[in-house]
Amino acid sequence: MPLPLVVVTRPVPEQALAMLRPRATVVVGPNEPPLPTADEVTKLVRDADVIYTLPANPLNGDAIRGAAKLRMIATMGTGYDNIDVGAARERKIPVTFAPGILDETTADGAFALMLAAARRLSESERFVRAGKYRGWTPFLFLGHDVHEATLGIVGMGRIGKALARRALGFRMKILYTDAFRNEAAEKELGATFVTLDELLAQSDFVTLHVPLMPETRHLIDAKRLRQMKKTAILINASRGPVVDERALAEALRDGVIAGAGLDVYEREPQVEPLLLELENVVLLPHIASASERTRVRMAVRAAENILAFLDGKPLLDPVP
Repeated sequence: MPLPLVVVTRPVPEQALAMLRPRATVVVGPNEPPLPTADEVTKLVRDADVIYTLPANPLNGDAIRGAAKLRMIATMGTGYDNIDVGAARERKIPVTFAPGILDETTADGAFALMLAAARRLSESERFVRAGKYRGWTPFLFLGHDVHEATLGIVGMGRIGKALARRALGFRMKILYTDAFRNEAAEKELGATFVTLDELLAQSDFVTLHVPLMPETRHLIDAKRLRQMKKTAILINASRGPVVDERALAEALRDGVIAGAGLDVYEREPQVEPLLLELENVVLLPHIASASERTRVRMAVRAAENILAFLDGKPLLDPVP
């Protein structure tokens, strides 16, 4: 009996592939860059029994419906908005993800982004590398204090709570908003539940930790940016389309808010051209979870879900 075909849409850490090879024929898609298009992914997975996809690879309804033998989909991401889960459910194809693994590393990355944006680290490093540094002055690259500032967390899930724990070390006042009140987080972190409008008006730093859903797309738009303090800094390490990127660029250009730090983009990997012209925004290439240990754990977790499926065991992380 032939082994099942597992198609991995792009290269992943070898530890995960080594787990799968004794149990399946493993085909790995081309390395980056550029990222494969939706049509290229559709062609790549056409004969797959199992698709092992990555967060940046679009797996749309055409790809899922066009893979006649497909029995299971796994992603190594904590999000699964790149997968047409509805199309998978139509065919009763289970989908798994990898929740909880990248929480602490992503919180590290988001907090680092906040510090970099507040203290103008990217801008000042470019200044030094350009040979412009001529000595200390009391006005050189003045930024914003993080310690004892008010932090507004939009989405008090696992990553939001991990970020709040870091903020306690900086003696920050923590506000949060969420679809559901988290009284356990309030007790643990001393966080205060407020509406989104209140959070935007009161926070020195606003950090986004929500999944991408129809109700969170452009959650931060031009109107909501105007609700923020002129001295405020926006951090997004969740999903790019949560922010109206053009509206953010115009707000940064016009001084509506002081700064921003972005790890994700609305049309990733494209970046709004106006953002590239601005000094008051830190731009990272989707690396908040990019520690070697965490990326290996994410990849292995997807492989573990696939092996559970092949063994007829309960899936470890089915998409709800």
